Amino acid sequence: MRPSAFAPAKVNLFLHVGAPRQGGYHPICSLMAFADVGDRLSTFEAEALALRVSGPFAGDLDGEGDNLVLRAARGLIAEAQRPMPPLGLSLDKRLPVASGLGGGSSDAGAALRLLRQALELPVDDARLEAVAAALGADGPACLWAAPAIAEGRGERLSPAPGLPPLDAVLVNPRVPVSTAGVYRRFDELGRFGDVAPPAMPEAFESASELAGWLAAQRNDLEAPAVAVAPEVGAVLETLAGEPETLLARVSGSGGTCFALCAGDIEAEGLAERIEALSPHWWVQRCRLGGPWPDAE
Repeated sequence: MRPSAFAPAKVNLFLHVGAPRQGGYHPICSLMAFADVGDRLSTFEAEALALRVSGPFAGDLDGEGDNLVLRAARGLIAEAQRPMPPLGLSLDKRLPVASGLGGGSSDAGAALRLLRQALELPVDDARLEAVAAALGADGPACLWAAPAIAEGRGERLSPAPGLPPLDAVLVNPRVPVSTAGVYRRFDELGRFGDVAPPAMPEAFESASELAGWLAAQRNDLEAPAVAVAPEVGAVLETLAGEPETLLARVSGSGGTCFALCAGDIEAEGLAERIEALSPHWWVQRCRLGGPWPDAE
């Protein structure tokens, strides 16, 4: 059996975004969790480093030359000071592209973990995290795919409070949403948030308790995401109006929304109803938490 690595969807349970600072970046504070659904990376024999993409969203990816998976592989090989191996990577792309689920960063993180193991590279965790950070702000969080509080650009991680089992439904209207476009709209609106970490307990005992606490938090990119892509607003409004939904929110810069539910029965019922109401939407029942095992 070929070695493989799971690349889970990242969900921002809250996302506070501040005013742009020198250099143009926006500081954030976010509670990130990871779903038990996502993409998968595996290796194959090849004459040179190559990438094969399959899966339902393979056609939505840009050209392979700039894919984060290949950039991660090249960065890791350079860090290990090894020659480029005759090895290829297969990406089963099951998450929507440009969807606020950190798919590209999670794919890159899975590639780093997979290649370090498969090639037995002498790169410790700190160096591996540095390679991930060079690929983007979500890189370190998506490398380990464990619940975390992210600050700064997203690279400063601290442990998340204890989370209960979180059954949820992810819904995307199959409309790609440009992160750059959302941030431009965010700057135009000028509604910059406080990025100091909010007071939180050491652990949440239930999904209902967490949802109640999250209701006092925000996703500061939600309004600009809806302005850029009104279809996201339609998803959010639909989820918020369903009886199983404890909390509905946009993840990241959109366009995926999530609904937290009290349990798996409620999540299953909600997912089935949304699929029936809007069969053209991408709907996925899941559990949030992490990290999830790499092997199925």
